[in-house]
Amino acid sequence: MKLTSLLLSTCFLSLSSVYAEEESLAAVIEAKKSAGRANADPEKLKAYAEGIQAVKDAETVKAAIQEGEIAPDFTLPNASGTEITLSEKLKEGPVVLVWYRGGWCPYCNLQLAAYQKILPQIEELGAQMIAISPEVPDKSLTTTEKNGLRFEVLSDANLVVSKEYGLVFELTPEVEKYYSEFFDMKEFNGADAATNELPLAATYVIKPDGTVTWAFLDADYTKRAEPRDILAALDGLE
Repeated sequence: MKLTSLLLSTCFLSLSSVYAEEESLAAVIEAKKSAGRANADPEKLKAYAEGIQAVKDAETVKAAIQEGEIAPDFTLPNASGTEITLSEKLKEGPVVLVWYRGGWCPYCNLQLAAYQKILPQIEELGAQMIAISPEVPDKSLTTTEKNGLRFEVLSDANLVVSKEYGLVFELTPEVEKYYSEFFDMKEFNGADAATNELPLAATYVIKPDGTVTWAFLDADYTKRAEPRDILAALDGLE
């Protein structure tokens, strides 16, 4: 057992050092934000900042499932319509569970692409990655193909599972208005979907017994869990 642990740790150090040479996800996202701010309407930027503050004031992060708690089980369809159950996946090993807002979100696409890069390292550590969004399966398939994803991407219609995890927040009317000018929420999330609700961009590492052993939660939708932190959390599992 000690030899196995040593081999895994050595493997992790080697793989994570390779990733460490790459630019951080935060830096990639910041570059995207800076480019977008260059010609952005100041009123829109103000509305988005106020939207983030509204999520903080609502204490959505505090209400979400936290480290040490049991992750609620669920069954959701993947991009091809096959139903995936968390508890069944956990029988195979730890799960990295990721929420993203939708394929329309540029930061989500950067995040998913970054996680795809470390998928081999995640699998070397005996874990699997699962991503969840409110997108309908057809849109999830588009997101999967666009980013070349080789992990499960699940559709949480009407945010049912997201609400069980305490991750859902309401957009301010101003942000909802700006989003509606950019894309049609119902086209992505279904005709019955609310146009003023989205999940936090949360990431959890879940042990096979269902315990959340690491969590990334932030009210700011532009902040995402760093790939190297996910790998470190997996490497630290007993």
